[in-house]
Amino acid sequence: MRTNLAYNEYTQNNISIESKEKLIEMLYEGILRFNFQAKKAIREKNYEKKSYWINRSVDIFIELINSINFDGGEVAQYLNGLYLYQIQLLSSANAKNSIEDLDSVNNVVKGLLEAWREINAKKELD
Repeated sequence: MRTNLAYNEYTQNNISIESKEKLIEMLYEGILRFNFQAKKAIREKNYEKKSYWINRSVDIFIELINSINFDGGEVAQYLNGLYLYQIQLLSSANAKNSIEDLDSVNNVVKGLLEAWREINAKKELD
């Protein structure tokens, strides 16, 4: 049930999403936004909110894993492993109240978001 939470929220709130590509971009942005909130909660020592926000990011990664087309070969396998590792880092951040682990996840997601936007910008030109 939790695995579809992020997807359902975004699709309900954004009925007019143009494409699956836009949805993936929004999911990456959601992780960054939720991790920002988790870092704020850690600084405020509000551990209940920290867990809430980290769990939201984990839900998005699970949804991203569920959306992988494994017919994509090596890239699909790489993304699966990368997403699973990000979930491990988020779990560590949750257990240790680690802003550093959240920052590591954010750096990866920023790179993925940038690459995703580049790929889709090239597709639009074709």
